[in-house]
Amino acid sequence: MRGTVINMSDEYVSVKIPKELYEKAKKFIEETGTFTSVEEFIKYVLEQVLVEEEKPSYTPEEEEKIKERLRALGYL
Repeated sequence: MRGTVINMSDEYVSVKIPKELYEKAKKFIEETGTFTSVEEFIKYVLEQVLVEEEKPSYTPEEEEKIKERLRALGYL
């Protein structure tokens, strides 16, 4: 499940997230066994989002399909 890893320094900072979100991440990790901690999972997710941001933009057609999916899910 691991992809491209962004080279980060060994220095860390604390980040606060809602407890409910933390518990969902913890449950996901326990059920899938893909990560050893919530912190490792969150770091992975953030790295993937940042890598995605470096990729080329979507075409107008792709953007419309994404918007349609988000509307169908109730996000828009």
